[in-house]
Parts: sequence; C-alpha cells; structure tokens
Amino acid sequence: MGHTAHVNASVWTSVVSAASLAAWLWLLLAQGFFWRTDVRLPPEGGEPEVWPSVCVVVPARDEAGVLPRSLPSLLAQEYPGRAEVFLVDDGSADGTGDLARALARERGGLPLTVGSPGEPPAGWTGKLWAVRHGIALARARDPEYLLLTDADIAHAPDGLRRLVAGAESGGFDVVSQMARLRVESGWERLVVPAFVYFFAQLYPFRRIGRPGSRTVAAAGGCVLLRAGTAARARIPDAIRHAVIDDVALARAVQGAGGRVWLGLAEGVDSVRPYPRLADLWSMVARSAYAQLRHSPVVLAATVAGLALVYLVPPVALVAGLVTGNAVTAGCGGAAWLVMAGTYAPMLRYYRQPLWQAPLLPFTAFLYLLMTVDSAVRHHQGRGAAWKGRTYARPDAVPEEG
Repeated sequence: MGHTAHVNASVWTSVVSAASLAAWLWLLLAQGFFWRTDVRLPPEGGEPEVWPSVCVVVPARDEAGVLPRSLPSLLAQEYPGRAEVFLVDDGSADGTGDLARALARERGGLPLTVGSPGEPPAGWTGKLWAVRHGIALARARDPEYLLLTDADIAHAPDGLRRLVAGAESGGFDVVSQMARLRVESGWERLVVPAFVYFFAQLYPFRRIGRPGSRTVAAAGGCVLLRAGTAARARIPDAIRHAVIDDVALARAVQGAGGRVWLGLAEGVDSVRPYPRLADLWSMVARSAYAQLRHSPVVLAATVAGLALVYLVPPVALVAGLVTGNAVTAGCGGAAWLVMAGTYAPMLRYYRQPLWQAPLLPFTAFLYLLMTVDSAVRHHQGRGAAWKGRTYARPDAVPEEG
C-alpha cells in the first residue's frame, strides 16, 4: 500500500512539473512574445507638417512631495505646436495647487492652469472626476490631442513631440507608454520589474493595436488621446467607476472604433518612491481584485495558475532531486530556466543585475499574497484605497478616510 502511494505521488509530481514546463513553453512562444522589451516609440519617426495642438491634463491629489520633480518636466516640453498644461487639484491638503503655481512662476515654460473639481459624486472615482474637470477646461482651447499623465511622472523634453509624432504617423487614437517606475530601494528592485513583466504577460504589447486583436490596454501614467476620439468614446464618463482606469480607457476607445498603441517608455519616469514592502503591497492590493472583476472563481483560478506557473518549478526541482525523480527534477529545472530567461530582458530594461532572475518565484509568491489580500480587503468592505478615499465596490461612493 505504501509503495503504491509512493508511486502515485511520484507520478503526480511528474505530471504537475510537466504541466508547468508546458505552460512556460506556451508562454515563451505563444503569448505574443510578451517577454521582449523592444516595443518602443521609434527614436525618429515621420513628423507632421503642422503640429496639432495638445492640452496636458494632470490629476493631482496630495502630490506636493513629487511635483517639484515632475511638473517642471511638463512645463519644459520642447513642442513645436501649441501646448498647455491643466493641473487639477483634487482636494489636496498639502498645498499641491499652490506649489504648482509657484513652480510655473519660477520655471516658466508652457502655460499652466490649476483647477479644482470639488468632491466626486456617487459613481465616480476621484481621479476620473478630476480628469473630467481637466478635459472640460481643456475643451475651451479646442485641442486636437489630450495628454493624460499622472502627477508623479517626469517626461523627457522631447516626450510630447515623440508621442504626437507616433500618433500621427501610425494613425493611432491612443499612444500610451508604460512609465519606468523607480527602482532604488531593495524592495523596489525586487518587486517593480516583476510588476511590469506581469502586466506585459497579461497584455502583450505586440498584440495591442493589431486589427482584430482583442488584447487592449494602456498605461495611465502617460496616455496621449485624440480629443475627437475621447468625445466619441465618452471619456471619462463611460469609465467613471473604473479603479483600473487605464485599461478601461483603452477598451472604451477600441469599442468606439479607435486604434491603441502601448509600449515601454524611454524618458517617461515615475518619481514616486515605494521604499517599503508595505508601500508596494498597498499599490498592488488596492486594485488586484478589481482586475479579477471581484470574482471568487477567477481569484481561485488565478491563485492556482500562479502556483502552477511560478511556484511549481523550484519546488519540483528540489523535490525531484531529493526523491531521485529525474522527470520531476528535469521538468522543474527546465521550467525555472525558461522563467528566468523570459524575465532577464525586463531586468536589463530596469538596469538590474541578471542574478535576480531566478528570484522571480519568490516575487510571484508575494504577488499571490497581495492578490489574496486585495480580495480580503474587498470582502471586509475596505476595497481599493488611495489618497484617503476608499472604493468598496465597483460602483461605490468614495468615502473619506
């Protein structure tokens, strides 16, 4: 009886490890080459004869700590056409609006208007209510494009020019860049590159924008949007309740017949620090369950999938070596090798040492726990929390915290 159980366990571990390896081979070859990091705006593209007008909309809530490193980069944009910046002070308690005005007086550059929308009504997230106010202010200038960018994003001097050139030459309604997040603390180095890697795995950049493709996404820190398309897609009203607003925006644009492009950024950097694990944990947990549509079934499937893909390989390698099961060890080791190999390009993009690649199973385990915690927060009524507001349900009224 004991021998039979041992044989069954050995067969089972071999099957699971083989399934993990098969999953990684499929991800390597059939998931849009998500692991490659060469989807970027071209360094030099076709430039329009007449540069269209652009209004930049920056929703900002308690952002005084990052504005001195981000707002001057927007005001200093070297753009050949007409451009203007609208910063929407979303009920800040730290003097964000006054600081923005002071920076504009000191640094000069593009014209800056600071507005305030008041508290969001029922059914609106605070950020999208601020974006709505900014777009309303911008419409008085009748811009051809809107650049929606977060208050913690610093842009290279030619950033706006390159975005518009990419949209004009490619015929895109949305051109979005995944900002390079900060990787200075130890936890940032461990967690941040994986965050972008996982995002690209869910939304392979190569598939976005292809005719007939159902894959669509954007990165909220840097979204250039045709103003006419925004009106046609009813942005942001159509997505007013969305916690993950960037993906919702891209879907709304595609649904209205627009074309979307998303790639990794050069010269678009987040200056927001996440020095502690708790900071990064909150960043992920506040929206992870929303990504799963608040479904316990999808959560269970996600946990099982993360375990099979990321946790099984190292466990199978060790277990196979200990028990002498060559199939289990071989499959586990091969899957772990493929995993590390696909992660290496993202580490190079973030200028991190390649020895971190084998640590991806540990990082994935952290993300698994963050995702479960996100669901726990939701069912406890805490929901997605950000800047003193809590969104307990997808259609919840923001609660002051």
